[in-house]
Amino acid sequence: MRKRGKVFIVSGPSGCGKTTVLTEVFRHYDNFHFSVSATTRRPRPGETDGVEYFFITEEKFDDMVEKGEFLEHARYARCSYGTPRGPVEEKLAQGVDVFMDIEVQGAKQVKAAMPEAVSIFIAPPSLEVLERRLRGRATDDEDKILIRLDTAKREIAESVHYDHVVVNDDYVRAAGEILDIIHGA
Repeated sequence: MRKRGKVFIVSGPSGCGKTTVLTEVFRHYDNFHFSVSATTRRPRPGETDGVEYFFITEEKFDDMVEKGEFLEHARYARCSYGTPRGPVEEKLAQGVDVFMDIEVQGAKQVKAAMPEAVSIFIAPPSLEVLERRLRGRATDDEDKILIRLDTAKREIAESVHYDHVVVNDDYVRAAGEILDIIHGA
């Protein structure tokens, strides 16, 4: 009988470097499936539907919520995000670990439904560094940056509810810390 996979919930404020850190983790760990979330936000330059996100309409999103097709879902910075349930359950049953890059509200929902999930919060070294990163991306207008910074303050306060907090002051070091967590789970 094949061992069931584990769920690793990864959260952190927008701009904290989650994608960079996880890319480094995945260079050294291969028994995983990265859960692709659905979102109602517009794709950023270079993003592909079905790769970074499934880009869907608010109407489609609401229909999926109604049908119970999300493991978790939430609104963040005026957009909806959710983790489709089917692919996660399928990979876990195959013995594959599933990584979810989801925000704090969604992480609480997954942790409540799957208490055995390992939660990891990636924190920026400081709010000043986070603001520089957000502005440096040049993907959001000033209004959205201010919303993201305000949200980041609330999310960082919630990090005490995670199993692990990893500060991303250096992405290679942070990835190494996450690999240690994975191997210890």
